[in-house]
Amino acid sequence: MAEYLTKYGYAPDQEAMGRALELIASNLDKLASEQVYKDCFSMMDLTTLKTDDTPASVEKLVAKVNVFNESYPEWPLPASICVYSNFAKTVKAARKADFNITVVSACFPSSQSFLEVKLKECELAVEQGADEVDIVLALNAFLAGDYETAAEEIRQVRACIDKVAAKQGRQVHLKVILETGALKTSQLIHDASLISMLAGTDFIKTSTGKIDVAATPEAAVVMC
Repeated sequence: MAEYLTKYGYAPDQEAMGRALELIASNLDKLASEQVYKDCFSMMDLTTLKTDDTPASVEKLVAKVNVFNESYPEWPLPASICVYSNFAKTVKAARKADFNITVVSACFPSSQSFLEVKLKECELAVEQGADEVDIVLALNAFLAGDYETAAEEIRQVRACIDKVAAKQGRQVHLKVILETGALKTSQLIHDASLISMLAGTDFIKTSTGKIDVAATPEAAVVMC
């Protein structure tokens, strides 16, 4: 695992990050444009992750996206609708527009369960139509310093969803959420980022939004 953490020779530099954030903040007016907003919109996961989600409420959200371009033809659709794994088939059945189905899986948001349970949830989600599976880094292993176990879980999820997707003749993306608010140093965010990417994820993300400290500009700079 040590070679993962030194592969690119990067070490978080707090002063450099501070300068980078100041530069970004000072240039926001120059960076903002309608095209930038459209680009950002096209990368969004339109999300409903509520305890009281129902098939009817999810279908209502899908219906809004299905007709979005009728009212805003000059704007792109969001990249996907993101739901709990058990609603993948609901979105698939209701989808009439060109967007992906993203699910949060593997015992989101805590990732606290048996690996076998996590894998089965991911497997069922892909079988029922998920185009992307979002999981949370196994912090129970990572924060205990067991980086190999955290990485191995990502490898196994990757293999699981790829196997199911291959049977359907398609590919599925994997996203790992680092839960950066629980990672108290830039070095830990750096380590979690590299471990996740080199273990096979397609994307990394800051936060579930389910803990007190969520995404921060500092975490995003380290991840980038």
